[in-house]
Amino acid sequence: MSRYNTYKLNSILKLWPNRTVAVSSWLKERGVYAQLADRYQKSGWIESIGHGAFIHAGDQVDWMGGLYALQEELGLPIHVGARTALQLHGEAHFLSMGEGHPVFLFSHKRFLPKWFKQYDWKTPIHHIYANCFLFKEEVGLTSKDVHSYSIKLSTREMAMFEVLYLIGKHESYQNSALLMEGLNNLRPQLVQELLEKTSSIKVKRLFMHLAERFNHPWLRYVDVSKVNFGKGKRVIEEGGEFDNKYNISVPKVSL
Repeated sequence: MSRYNTYKLNSILKLWPNRTVAVSSWLKERGVYAQLADRYQKSGWIESIGHGAFIHAGDQVDWMGGLYALQEELGLPIHVGARTALQLHGEAHFLSMGEGHPVFLFSHKRFLPKWFKQYDWKTPIHHIYANCFLFKEEVGLTSKDVHSYSIKLSTREMAMFEVLYLIGKHESYQNSALLMEGLNNLRPQLVQELLEKTSSIKVKRLFMHLAERFNHPWLRYVDVSKVNFGKGKRVIEEGGEFDNKYNISVPKVSL
């Protein structure tokens, strides 16, 4: 390999965070076209993990390193959400986050590149195309440093809304209630914004039902008169407890 190509590789490696994926379009923008990437691969500098996706040779890359590429290199509107976001924020201590436990990613688009969907991340990845049903715009997101880079994820407030959206699909009412019980220091201004902007009547009612059940102190600063809770009953479980205030039937559980 020529001295020029070695110099280019070194400059690319400086821009490429450890434990992340680099996609071919990102490499191409920096002068590493398919033929040169193939040379780097044959020389043992990089490894392919799928069509158009590479890692540093010998690097240990988890799903967050793949997500980094989706967010920062491909610019996809996808983020860590629901219980996974709460775990990254240090909440949900009673839920395990180790290898093999599900990861929840939320996005406004159905598309994910084949390399991300097919690679073995050692943990199940649930891609939830749901934000169009929750929010019509990106709201309630933040970032967190992991390893040597940063990823986008839901705030704790937003993540709880996403957890409630998943009840009946990937979440139980009881686990959701336990998660809400620990969220006694949410930011009421953001809670207010989320309540007013979400389009899911079920989520809004469940959120307030659980928040009032645990009598969180931030509730006194939330103005429910500005929130549209819709009409008619909502049923999470037939024959459960009925909350007259929020017109919703929930499972009978002891917490």
